[in-house]
Order: sequence, then C-alpha cells, then structure tokens
Amino acid sequence: MTSRLFSPFALGPVELANRIVVAPMCQYSADDGCANDWHLQHWMQYAYSGAGLFMVEATAVERHGRITHGCLGLYSDANEAAARRTLDVARRVAVKTRFGIQIGHAGRKASAQRPWEGGKALTGDADPWITMAPSSIPFDQGWPAPRPLERADLKRIRDSFVKTAERAVRAGFEVIELHGAHGYLMHSFLSPIANRRDDEYGGSLENRMRFPLEVATAVRAVVPKHVALGMRLSATDWAAEGLTIEDSVEVSRRLKALGYDYVCASSGGVTPSIKVPVAPGYQVPLAERIRRDAGIATRAVGLIVDARQAEQIVASGQADMVAMARAFLDDPRWVWHAAERLGAPVAWPPQYDRLKPTMWPGAKLARPDGVKAAAD
Repeated sequence: MTSRLFSPFALGPVELANRIVVAPMCQYSADDGCANDWHLQHWMQYAYSGAGLFMVEATAVERHGRITHGCLGLYSDANEAAARRTLDVARRVAVKTRFGIQIGHAGRKASAQRPWEGGKALTGDADPWITMAPSSIPFDQGWPAPRPLERADLKRIRDSFVKTAERAVRAGFEVIELHGAHGYLMHSFLSPIANRRDDEYGGSLENRMRFPLEVATAVRAVVPKHVALGMRLSATDWAAEGLTIEDSVEVSRRLKALGYDYVCASSGGVTPSIKVPVAPGYQVPLAERIRRDAGIATRAVGLIVDARQAEQIVASGQADMVAMARAFLDDPRWVWHAAERLGAPVAWPPQYDRLKPTMWPGAKLARPDGVKAAAD
C-alpha cells in the first residue's frame, strides 16, 4: 500500500515532497536576532533530513518582541543578511526539503531567561525590558504586568509584521507562518483570559480576533502568491473561560477567506496555571475539527513520535501534514527510518547512500524493526 505520509502535498503554491514537517524550535542562540554558526548546523541537518518542510524557529518582528536575548529576529538589515546567508548554505545541501519561517511577537512572555537559565522573567542587571500585551495582566506569578498596547503600538507592530514578512521573502523562505499560539502576543489577543480590553479589540470574539486578522490581512497584501502563508493557533486554552475550538474554527475560516493556505493546530500556553491533557497525539482532534469545519488545510502537532501514528493521522484525513519537534532533536534521521518502516521511498544525500539497508548489512542490527517492516 502506498504511504499517504510520504505522498506529495500542495501547500498552497508550494509543492512538498511529503507531509512531514520539522516544527519550529526556538534555539535561544542568536546574536541580537542574527543567525550564527549554531543555526547553520541546525538548519543544514534538517535540510537533508528528508522532511517535506523545515520551519525555522519563532522569529521576532521587533527587538522587544523577542522571548529572550538569544531569540532569532528578522527586524534589521543585519538579521536579514544573516538569515539569507544561513538559508543559502542550508539550501545547497537540501534534498527536496522546503524552507519556512515562523514570525511573531512574544508580548507579555517577552523579556525572559533562556530555558536553561530558568525561563523566568528577566530582573535586575539582566537587561530586562518593558513588555506589552492587550491588557495589564501578568503571564504568571513573579512576572511583571505588561503595558497595555495603545493604538500607535498596534500600528507599529502590524507594520513590523509586514516588514518582517518582506524580509523573509527577500531572504528566500517559501513558507511564512504567523505565530498565534502559546500565549504570545497574537494568542493573547484571541484569548479572553489575557485580553480584558473594553475597546474594539476586546470582549467578543469578533473584537478579540480583530488585531490578529488586521496583521494577517496586512501580511497577505505584501507576500507574493508563490509563497505559502499560514498561521499557528492555540486552538483551545483548555479552560472553560478561555479560547475554544469553536472560536479557532471561526478564526480559521477568516484566514481562509483572506487567502491563507493552512493552519497549524497547537494549544495552550496562555498561562502556566492551566493543566493541558498531554498524551500521544492529543492535539490531533483540533487539527481535524479545523480542517473539517473551516475547510482549510491543517498541520497536526504534539506528541507525534511514531511513523505508523503519523501515517494514520494523514491517511485517515485528520490532518494534511504532521509536525514534530523534539522527535527530530532526538533523531534527525526520523524521516529515513519512517520510510523504512512504511516501505516508502525517500530522498537523501548521495554521500549517505551506504546507509541504505540494501547496501549496509549493519542496518539489520541498528534498525531491526524498520528494516523488517520495509521488507514486509
């Protein structure tokens, strides 16, 4: 039987070799937003991973929109030059993999320590900065209250998204994704937990989605038609008083009407106090619901780790694509091994041809389950 996971997919104007996506993973290692040698090796190894699409980490649209001092940005000429240089090198070793970038603003979760430094809000002599959000509600205990955004701020940030999207196109990215999830700025507008405004940007869903859709509209207007556009949503806050899947279906309908090509359905993150029911594939039903009710292509993500699990998600029509992050950190060759298990062809660099099971007797010892499944 032909693998659906390894079948091509038209992500709007961009043809993907398969339905497997390397999810955006923050590296917290940039130099004032600029990609460096760490990013070069990181992008290169996923360029020849065999994945249909590699999404570069959350990338800030302005300096104070970064999560940490180490976060990637695309808000300056230096950022753009570094991204273009890194992408050009990675593309030279790519084997059918396409490249996308996720752009966003951290909002009230900005000015934070890197995770390995504790992940808390910056204080004292750590060069913290004033954060901004829809309302003056701290992200968590011990975090500062953000400054509520004024209309001039909204215009500046919207324009920053536009400029960053233009930089992404010039740098050569083929997919651009707006970050509307995990408690960052766009999600904090959508969620009634973080958005308590009493103007036209708060209250009803129509008002709460106004600013994210203004950004989406402005970005759509400057991104050429050969570049795919999408948005990652926290499709539910997992709280009765928060954003619901029904809300996210409506947001997704509006995105489709604007000409967006897909939605990546994630969840949670608006506040750490909410317990998320994490389990294998726990967010897949969200992608399925948006795909069915909004009529837009979706990407499922969240504890998808097994090749047959990923195959079933796509083959059953629950989502058009699957994305993985830590599974790829654990095994950058995940796609090659999945192809063995599913008996599907996959492209890899000719320099590594000796790794193929037909050319390496050691494959039976190194990957007995994969080799056996491919032979069945």
